[in-house]
Amino acid sequence: MKKNILGKSLYTIGLTIICIIMIVPIYYLVVTTFKSPEEAALSPLGLPKALDFSNYTKALEAMDYLQALKNNLIITIVAVLLLVFFATMAAYVIARSQKKIFKVMYSIFLVGLIIPFQIAVVPLYQIISGLNLMDTHLGVILVNVFCINLPLSIFLLRGFISTVPIELEEAAFMDGCGTFKTFWVIIFPLLKPIVSTVVILNTLAIWNDFLTPLLFIQSPEKQVLLQQVYRNVGPFSTDWTSFFPMLVMSTLPLVIFYIFMQKRVIEGVVAGSVKG
Repeated sequence: MKKNILGKSLYTIGLTIICIIMIVPIYYLVVTTFKSPEEAALSPLGLPKALDFSNYTKALEAMDYLQALKNNLIITIVAVLLLVFFATMAAYVIARSQKKIFKVMYSIFLVGLIIPFQIAVVPLYQIISGLNLMDTHLGVILVNVFCINLPLSIFLLRGFISTVPIELEEAAFMDGCGTFKTFWVIIFPLLKPIVSTVVILNTLAIWNDFLTPLLFIQSPEKQVLLQQVYRNVGPFSTDWTSFFPMLVMSTLPLVIFYIFMQKRVIEGVVAGSVKG
């Protein structure tokens, strides 16, 4: 009995320490946005004497926030929709077909989970340049969909589809449905938990992607939020009280999105584990 109590106490203390370690940087980031440079230097972790929103006003002007936010939304929404469209169909064929060619294709997709896309930056740059997609949102979207996030999406979806009873499809075929109609009418609605998980994970990844837009977008009016933040980093010194509000405003839409959608992630993981 005493061992169980001691174990639970140590477990609670350990979790508390981990929470503190993770919360302190976030706390420091947020409180610094309301301080002057002098106050931030004298009292880094102290609360601000007054809530001064002037740093946020300066950040909005310096990073062209609304235009960059619009660019982020365009890239993220279009890329996620394309990922769901292509990944679900590819995962369905791989999960249901017994042909060896599809098993080989699945192995190739799994290789994409192991090999980082950064090693293919030079060939990708040449391909995007050859397609005249440099400095376009479409180029960034295609790289994010087919070169970065598609393998993980197929991996997650294929595992879930394998748990769906094949008798549903056989009944649909007997009623005269083709493969395409069977998938979208019968199977796809059943994938709601895992599709929600795929949407959330890919939204987080694409929104936070910095390298791809940095490589393929040069025009300031087409840049995403993280590029605008990076553009305001000084070569020799940085005003952190002006820089931190940019970070807060860049991540705030994603935090709000995750707060509302985190239940879907849990549902997707639990549903997959129970059915599997």
